[in-house]
Amino acid sequence: MSQPQVDIYTKFGCGFCFRAKRLLDEKGVEYNEFDITMGGSKRDEMLARAPQATTVPQIFIGDTHVGGSDDLSALERDGKLDAMLTG
Repeated sequence: MSQPQVDIYTKFGCGFCFRAKRLLDEKGVEYNEFDITMGGSKRDEMLARAPQATTVPQIFIGDTHVGGSDDLSALERDGKLDAMLTG
C-alpha cells in the first residue's frame, strides 16, 4: 500500500513549519511543500481546503486536514500518525 499524498503549506522563516517538516523528514515521509510567504494561488488553495486555517504550517494527509505543527506532533505522540501515513 502506498503512502497517501502529504501536503504542507509553509512560510519562509517559520519555526513551526521547520518543526513539522523535521518530523516528517525523520519519518521518511515524502511531502509536497507549498511556500505561501508571498500569498498567491497556493495560499488561496490552502484556504479553500481549510477555510479556518489562517496560520502555517497547514498539513494535509490525503484528504484529511491535520492542522498545524502541534496537531501533527500530537498525532505522533498518540501513536496515530503512522497509521495515517500508511493509508
